[in-house]
Amino acid sequence: MNLLTRIFRFYLDGFRSMTVGRKLWALIIIKLVIFFLVFKLFLFPDILSRDYDTDEERADAVRENLINRSAK
Repeated sequence: MNLLTRIFRFYLDGFRSMTVGRKLWALIIIKLVIFFLVFKLFLFPDILSRDYDTDEERADAVRENLINRSAK
């Protein structure tokens, strides 16, 4: 049997036989989804689309910022 197939079957059988682990993994996945949604909504606002109307203006602003930052 192929090594990758054996590894895949090993983990698949392990997850099938879990009882409490399934609930814990579900809880972990739910918490991660909530965390990433909160981070995206509140901590990383889309400043470029707020301040500039077109993609060309956004690209120019990023380009100017990179050029000015590298000149310092």
